[in-house]
Formats: sequence, C-alpha cells, structure tokens
Amino acid sequence: MNDLIAKTAIDRRLAEILTPVIEGMGFELVRLRLMGGKNKTLQIMAERPEGGIEVDDCAAISSAVSAILDVEDPIEDAYTLEVSSPGIDRPLTRLKDFAAWEGYEVRLETTELIDGRRRFKGVLAGVDGNEVLVEIADDKGEQVVIGLDHDWLSDAKLVLTDELIREMLRARKAAGLIDEDDYDEIETDDGSVREED
Repeated sequence: MNDLIAKTAIDRRLAEILTPVIEGMGFELVRLRLMGGKNKTLQIMAERPEGGIEVDDCAAISSAVSAILDVEDPIEDAYTLEVSSPGIDRPLTRLKDFAAWEGYEVRLETTELIDGRRRFKGVLAGVDGNEVLVEIADDKGEQVVIGLDHDWLSDAKLVLTDELIREMLRARKAAGLIDEDDYDEIETDDGSVREED
C-alpha cells in the first residue's frame, strides 16, 4: 500500500482491512484518510477499475465497509464514514492514474526537497517505469520534462481547469450518464441562454 493511497499507519491498517471488501464489490480504493481530532471522519474514495462511480455505488460500499468495521473495530473513537468518488480535481495515487491523466495539469508534492523544492505544478507527461513524468517551467521559464519517483510523492492531484471539466462531461455523456434531453436551456454563441421549445 503506497503512501498516496493511505498515508499514516492507521490509514494503512484500515486500507488492509477494507481493500478486499471494496475490490470484492468490483471497485478500487483510490484514497483512504482518517481525518480530524475530536470529531473523526473516515474518508474513502473509490471507483470502478475503468473509472467512475455513482451515488448508489457509494452507498453500497458504505454499507459493506460499515459492517466490516463493526466486526474488526480498528478505530477507537467515534467517527463519521464518508464514501465518495475521487471528484473532478481528483487525487492521483496509483501509477495508472498518472498515465490515464497524461496531458492534464497537476500539482505534485514530494516528501523530500528535490532541486530545492517540494512542490511542482505542470502537465503530466505520463510514466516511465516507477517515475511520474511532468512538464514544468525551469528556472529560465523554459518547459522541461522531469521524472519524479512515485515513491517520492506525498501528494498529487489534478488541477481544476476548463479542459478537465469538458473531458469529465464528455466521458459522462459517452457513458450515458448525462442525457441532454433532460436540459431545456441552450447557451447561444453570444453567451445568452434561451429556453428550448
């Protein structure tokens, strides 16, 4: 279990318990975090292997996870369980995520300083072995592709851009999850909105 999916020791322990349950239901664990001090929240992000997850899927995962947590009882204090999709500006946790979102803007953070910095923002350029490739601006403002070992990363997520939103909408439409007939307004070229007849 890598640190991007489950950072702390308790996160990793919970992931060990819950991953077989989530995978047995046909989903993949994207990220798990036990957050908060006094009022804890167990946040689980999951999706289908081909991507995507619906509200009913989250509810089913929540029920299954709750049942196993009641039996195993790994969390001492009271907590709230939250199961969700990774979202549009999703965290990238697995090497396959970095490959799948090649060409999109990303923010990366490393555990150690690399060339005097920990934070990198650029465009994903895929993966090479265990390295995440990202195109960034160097000290002179020129675009260069660097490789960061996946194990060096402490945080990684997509940057919310218009291009990313368009891609998500296109994918949901292609999957039949958006029916344009449900919408009765049309935005015209001049930016005005009119009701459809």
